[in-house]
Amino acid sequence: MRVIHGSETLSHPPGAVVTIGNFDGVHLGHRALIERTQAMAERLGAPSGVLTFDPAPQQVLRPEKAAPRIQSLAQRLESLEMTGVDLVIVEPFTKALAAFSAEQFAEQILLQRIGVRGLALGHDFRFGKSRQGSIETLQACLSVPLEHQGAIELDGAPISSSRIRRALVEGHVVPAAACLGRLHAVRGTVIAGDQRGRTLGFPTANVREVEGLLPAQGVYATWAQHRGQRHPAVANLGTRPTVDGPHHVVLEVHLLDFSGDLYGEVLTIEFVDFLRGEKAFADLDALKAQIAQDAQAARDRL
Repeated sequence: MRVIHGSETLSHPPGAVVTIGNFDGVHLGHRALIERTQAMAERLGAPSGVLTFDPAPQQVLRPEKAAPRIQSLAQRLESLEMTGVDLVIVEPFTKALAAFSAEQFAEQILLQRIGVRGLALGHDFRFGKSRQGSIETLQACLSVPLEHQGAIELDGAPISSSRIRRALVEGHVVPAAACLGRLHAVRGTVIAGDQRGRTLGFPTANVREVEGLLPAQGVYATWAQHRGQRHPAVANLGTRPTVDGPHHVVLEVHLLDFSGDLYGEVLTIEFVDFLRGEKAFADLDALKAQIAQDAQAARDRL
């Protein structure tokens, strides 16, 4: 997959069939749209492409109301690569771009820079200044085939990034995974902690600099990916109230049946199921007993 950071850097138009959007999460609805794009590209003998934006428009225009991102840009690109699309153009979203009229966007970016051969768009696609542009606008501006994809539904409701985001912040990782078509994952670097988990018999990896949206605080059955291997694990996401933990939320992961030094390593944590909420215990013995129960519950769930 070829990644272009900014359409203005293209030395010549790739002449691709493209789909356009934020694609946060690259969920089942996004993938259906990409598959339609790829099918059109195959018919026309053209490369398939995705035009996406970073940062998200709302982060630039209304940062105080901007929703957290399900994935980092790096994660989004990895998910897009897994779809088999040929080309991804990451367009920097700026206030200058937001001021483009729909006609300017179609003419300068889609036609002149990309040389689009066809478009596949979501049913509710809007673009240009104040979101004035629509599929009908593009049909009037561009003489290329244009298809639109209806909403993909699950359990009677459309799959969307906002639906997945709501599920995650409420700790509902199972329905989020159903909409994503895969387990929701975050990743970060393991740093040295206070090693209290080791003294309790359950050494934990303290994961920091986390990429991806963290779900609600609590204890989860997870998979931990490390150097291409997937390990069963139990994760605690919270403030460690029993041991007078930090005031900020931290992610601690105990890899079941694993021994080794993980300091400085990158872990990807896949959330399988919510086990329980975070709570304070009377003493460390009670905490240790609960951690043992959590580890067993994670084994059973995994």
